[in-house]
Amino acid sequence: MAFLTRTRTVARTVWPWVRIPFWIVTGLFFGFMLPYTLVLNKRVQDRFNDLVFAVPTRVFARPLPLAPGEPMTPAALKLELTFAGYIDDGRGHVPGSWARNGSTYVISSRGYVDPDGGELPKRIRLVLGRGVIASVHDLATGRSIALTHLDPARIATVYGAKQVDRRIVQLADVPPLLVTGLQAVEDRSFKSNIGIDFTGILRAAYADLRAGHSVQGGSTLTQQLVRNLFLSRKQTLTRKFNEALMSVLLDMHYSKGRILEAYINEVFLGQQGNQSVHGFAAASEFYFGRRLQDLRPQEIAMLVGMVKGPSYYDPRRYPKRALERRNLVLHEFAVTGLITQAQAQAAQQTPLEVISNGQLPHDRFPAFMQLVRKQITNDFDEQTLRQGNLSIYTTLDPAAQIYAEQAIDETLKHLGRRGHGVQAAAVVTDSHTGSVLAVVGSRNPGDTGFNRALDARRPIGSTIKPFVYLAALTDPAHWNLATELDDSPISMRQPNGTLWTPHNDDNQSHGMVPMVDALAHSWNLASIRLGLAVGLPRIQAFLKSLGLDNVGADPSMLIGAIDLAPIQEAQIYEYLASDGHALPLLAVRGVVDGNGHTIKRYEVQQGKGEYQEAVRLVTWAMQQVAIYGTAHSIGDSGLAWLHAAGKTGTSNDMRDSWFAGFTGDRLAVFWMGRDDNKPTTLFGASGALRAWRDLFAKLPTRPLSPAPGAGLQMAWINPADGKPTDSECEGAIQVPVVAGSLPTDTEGCFWQRIGHLFGGGPATSSSSPATPNASSGN
Repeated sequence: MAFLTRTRTVARTVWPWVRIPFWIVTGLFFGFMLPYTLVLNKRVQDRFNDLVFAVPTRVFARPLPLAPGEPMTPAALKLELTFAGYIDDGRGHVPGSWARNGSTYVISSRGYVDPDGGELPKRIRLVLGRGVIASVHDLATGRSIALTHLDPARIATVYGAKQVDRRIVQLADVPPLLVTGLQAVEDRSFKSNIGIDFTGILRAAYADLRAGHSVQGGSTLTQQLVRNLFLSRKQTLTRKFNEALMSVLLDMHYSKGRILEAYINEVFLGQQGNQSVHGFAAASEFYFGRRLQDLRPQEIAMLVGMVKGPSYYDPRRYPKRALERRNLVLHEFAVTGLITQAQAQAAQQTPLEVISNGQLPHDRFPAFMQLVRKQITNDFDEQTLRQGNLSIYTTLDPAAQIYAEQAIDETLKHLGRRGHGVQAAAVVTDSHTGSVLAVVGSRNPGDTGFNRALDARRPIGSTIKPFVYLAALTDPAHWNLATELDDSPISMRQPNGTLWTPHNDDNQSHGMVPMVDALAHSWNLASIRLGLAVGLPRIQAFLKSLGLDNVGADPSMLIGAIDLAPIQEAQIYEYLASDGHALPLLAVRGVVDGNGHTIKRYEVQQGKGEYQEAVRLVTWAMQQVAIYGTAHSIGDSGLAWLHAAGKTGTSNDMRDSWFAGFTGDRLAVFWMGRDDNKPTTLFGASGALRAWRDLFAKLPTRPLSPAPGAGLQMAWINPADGKPTDSECEGAIQVPVVAGSLPTDTEGCFWQRIGHLFGGGPATSSSSPATPNASSGN
């Protein structure tokens, strides 16, 4: 009773002094703090409940196939591995690493998911032979592997408004050492604090006071997350107050696990140009080229150490700082018992092993990416792509792309002054599937402007001729490769009254010549007469069936007065390279959503094929172009083993230089010319063909068979009358013909021998094909 009396007395004495402050505080609380807290609380809950990290759309190359017999060279394999972010660590034990010992490679693949399903990680031993893969074995089982793939390299990223790169991971998929190590270094009281740590704040304040400047932070992981999600970086009392209050609110509503998972996906860990790297998973790829789950303790320690200052501890710019910070974090791991002292010391002895280029490619190949966008625009608009969280799997072959770029650069450098002002473009495809492997739109491949490969429509010159000859050879009863063509001068009156008088590039006429020689040497006059005999409407209709809508029934189109872009040229040549299959060119394999589900596949069902015997005849004739015709430099340069088929092309006044050629599995089209349409002084053979040769001197590929294809047979023919004859007869040439298309009787050369006995010279026979003549350079 006495106690209650004393309490009332004290209250009556103190109340007059605290009454006003009490009501002021109460008023502030109910009038300001409570509503303010409720507003912040709603903001925190709304934002966190709807938290969907902005994941950009990623674009990938094709997976690298590895199988015995697959064409491959050491240089190309190293390029592919490096471009995909694999590290040569001398051991090849860790996923995303490789090692070489002579012709033997040990590769630890990372596995991947794509529209075809993907593959699990595996460690393989690969042996290279002479230009091919000799063997592939799974080191875990010791068994040989018929086919495996390396995960595709990321070649571009399609961003929304913010240039932010993330890879979202769930807490269960994060390495335990990262989870515990992050707390040990950044917030040891994370599991027990209420979003803020008063002890940590006092400890940091004391450390700062002793040092005279800021040396230690007192922010919890929750505070750091709040700062990244809700607040600016301004150091003001209001911002700090909001940070503390929102941290407490966040901790009240959500579990520690969900907060930690959000932090791991959100934390800022680097910058590449205008691209921000957020989250440990993206940082793992950016700095080490590997998945987060595959990181070793020293790599986890480096990323955890960078949380304190991603720019200050940037391992590429400041490796010494980063190394010291990493080793300090490893020490903390050992002190808190997360790893042993021996493990910490061993890890501290290792170098940083950061890859030289961050794996955040943003439109590395802009010309190819323009083709990708064109092909998916009917299914995915720009807004959908920029909303992100898609994975686009393309057909790009990094080796083909880079070697094509290098081929153009080296060719133009070799041309010296003649190369000044000359632009270039290239398209490389898989001749069996129509997959586009490479696109170069400029002599400077990083240019994001005018894409000459897709949009520069230029006269294609003599590269049209194989299709003129093809139209004729579809009628084997009237035409074969030994049929004589008239290469004499010709003049034609045009509809406007002018006289069209074409000529050969060597300004000579060659009389009656076999069809195969006319194509090999690219003689214009013989080709024009052939086209007129076949019929302009028929050739026009045939070209339209290949997708060329801008072809007029004009005689000049027979020698290339048709404007095409390199991609269109590649499309029509794909018909020849794929053995008569009209395959549309595809740059996209499929699109996968953020959950790994395929939402769109792009594939072509190969049909039966059309005019295949005629296509095979033209292919054989184009192989002669590369042996003794206008592209004979292919064999002269050491590439005769490819048995390539191709055709040069030069437009009027040498304004455009073209070459289209294919091997057993690769087709490449090169163009060179000037944007101002001035002459280049380059023939097809001296410009574009040189780049083609440079490409295939490096690019792994299969040779084209020199033997005639199915449905054909070799025959000795007398070009004068087109009849079968004996090999020893004068003027006889050996060419493939459609089986059964020739008369069954052989005329022989009896009358030739009689003529020689009565005054003629000795009977002679020509080799097959006809004796090589000087190339006209077309």
